[in-house]
Amino acid sequence: MNLAHLLARTARVFSQRSALALGETDWCSYGELFLRAATIAGGLRAGLHLQAGDRVALYMANCPQYLELLYGIWHAGLVAVPINHKLHPKELAFILENAAVSVLFVAGEAGEDAALWTAAVPGLRVVPVDASGYRQLADADPIGIVPRAPDDLAWLFYTSGTTGRPKGVMLSQRNLLAMTLAYFPDVDQATASDSIVYAAPMSHGAGMYNFVHVLVGARHVVPESGAFDAQEILALSRRFGSVSLFAAPTMVRRLVDHVAEQGADCSGIKTIVYGGGPMYLEDIRRALAVLGNRLVQIYGQGESPMTITALSRQHLGDFGHPRYLERIASVGVAHSVVEVIVADADGQALPVDVAGEVLVRGETVMQGYWRNPQATAEAIRDGWLYTGDVGSLDADGFLTLKDRSRDVIISGGANIYPREVEEVLLRHPLLAEVSVVGRPSREWGEEVVAFVVCRPGVSSAREELRGELDRLCRAAIARFKRPKDYIFVASLPKNNYGKVLKTELRRQWQQPGET
Repeated sequence: MNLAHLLARTARVFSQRSALALGETDWCSYGELFLRAATIAGGLRAGLHLQAGDRVALYMANCPQYLELLYGIWHAGLVAVPINHKLHPKELAFILENAAVSVLFVAGEAGEDAALWTAAVPGLRVVPVDASGYRQLADADPIGIVPRAPDDLAWLFYTSGTTGRPKGVMLSQRNLLAMTLAYFPDVDQATASDSIVYAAPMSHGAGMYNFVHVLVGARHVVPESGAFDAQEILALSRRFGSVSLFAAPTMVRRLVDHVAEQGADCSGIKTIVYGGGPMYLEDIRRALAVLGNRLVQIYGQGESPMTITALSRQHLGDFGHPRYLERIASVGVAHSVVEVIVADADGQALPVDVAGEVLVRGETVMQGYWRNPQATAEAIRDGWLYTGDVGSLDADGFLTLKDRSRDVIISGGANIYPREVEEVLLRHPLLAEVSVVGRPSREWGEEVVAFVVCRPGVSSAREELRGELDRLCRAAIARFKRPKDYIFVASLPKNNYGKVLKTELRRQWQQPGET
């Protein structure tokens, strides 16, 4: 089993079909893409003398070469290590050393630091994709696909590391194939007439959806900006039609704002799969009202990529259901390839509507953490992946997330879930974003504090707004859950995938005061 066979199969059947585009311009056909992957594989094996199982890292923004390289790496029987191109050099150096990377592909400004990387990892070869070394690699003699076993490592994904050193999640050929096949019954029916636009980093979830679209012979589109731009996404959707994309909730909000403000045509968008962070109820309702029924939510982790639960287009559009609001505030039902339970501290399943840790097991769950048996033993017990997320299951199997277990605020002995407070505060029309965290308190242990981002142009007095937010909370949640303080900020700190970095917010306790 080698994932490169997915591309080989499509290239044989649809050799002339457009496979890859940069912006609105075609880059190559499926036949050409397969040949490029085969020649890159030949260069990696014969030219750079790599052996099956060696690690090859990609440290670059989205570009057409990304897909060529991924399939070249797998074609050669190697392991892909896609790395967030916005990481600090020290973080990158840690990953390169930890994964014992043999070759690092870079693009743009990262290529200027090649000497830094080679010094950090002895024997590392750095290949800029816009230089002669890459062209020589791509002009090598093509080779056949190197056989791999189902449990052989294919993708080494490093976690964001917001609470410590990032860990290398080991995803096998089997893991990624199961993830791919689950897309069709659980997320969307991809077809050959579709185009997937890589608006989010290909080093993460967006890149993992390449398999689905390679399998059906759809077009892969890399925006010329290499990133997310609402106007550009809409232009591409008009050019190609039937566009799908994976987006973080922050990206969805930006797209919704653009469409609402400009009255833009979004009819070329087929599906927006959102995930990677909390999508609040008011945001979901507004997105459905502005964009129409084009949304699907997925909940997953790097340790079970894109595949724990899904909230389908059907459920998001079932406006007449008596529990509609509760359902669209959930993250849906278990993917078809996994089992999901909510458990207590001993791993025992809890009753309906009782909060506990979310556990998952199935074909998509990682093999473990790279060279970290202790962390693996803590995360996987009796076949179950302990996600670290707190949630509850209702009688129909819909999972509602409360928070990460480390983000739960314990005040006066009572558990407070920040997301519950955030949902209430975001009902206020003047707020754009909110993040609730716990602040040390001598009396209560922790107290609730809300970091607040107002919508552009808001000039309301902060004291007046505080009072309005307090009234919202008093009408909706218990008194002890109300924020003790509101800190107004221009923006919330986020990682490259749009997740709010609550660790950064907590660091502000050493520097009190509003910003």
